[in-house]
Amino acid sequence: MRPIFVLVHSPSVGPATWAPVAARLTAAGHRVRVPSLLRVGTGEPPYWPRAVEAVRNGLDGIPAEHPLVLVAHSNAGLFLPVVRAGLDHPVTASVFVDAALPARTGPTPVAPPGLLEFLRPLAVDGTLPRWTDWWDEADVAPMFSDPEVRQRVVDEQPRLPLTYYEQRVPVPEGWDDHPCSYLLFGPPYDGTAAEARERGWRVAHLPGEHLHQIVDPAGTARHILELTGGGA
Repeated sequence: MRPIFVLVHSPSVGPATWAPVAARLTAAGHRVRVPSLLRVGTGEPPYWPRAVEAVRNGLDGIPAEHPLVLVAHSNAGLFLPVVRAGLDHPVTASVFVDAALPARTGPTPVAPPGLLEFLRPLAVDGTLPRWTDWWDEADVAPMFSDPEVRQRVVDEQPRLPLTYYEQRVPVPEGWDDHPCSYLLFGPPYDGTAAEARERGWRVAHLPGEHLHQIVDPAGTARHILELTGGGA
């Protein structure tokens, strides 16, 4: 039974960041789900249980015995251990795409201290601007090659509470007892990719900016398939 690819977007952005890759995988004959995590940051903390619930809801109608490949981008990588633990389905592989890594042991902070120092002055009444509004245009523009795709990605971004980035996400013991791999686009995640390699994971490099999956969905899909043995 061929696994279903579950493309998990960062709660800082939205499912449009995975739509082009989903289309490529579907065209290649694979089944794909892209759960929406747009409401993960609503309500009161803790927020990570809502990420688990969102992925579970995105798998509605999929029989429990059907295997999955989990693919996470950016800070969605921190949720993969609790997502995997919260699913009824077997997970045959996990791929971290330019993503943060969960701690080896113990809970993982969503944002390191330096990032929190940067974010706190941006918050208004405890709510942050959209992710692309954190940065200068010179930093944002290179991530997009198509103005329509940029508008789609920008428009669906949530405005997350600062407390989302102050949370710590549990790391269930033994969550990585299956093949895990890492797809690097570029800095600042090169150090994270090096850590993935130290963990014994397969690591591939597709040079690009942090949202390179929307710029080169064909290359991204190809690497995901190669890292997971074609999904077989």
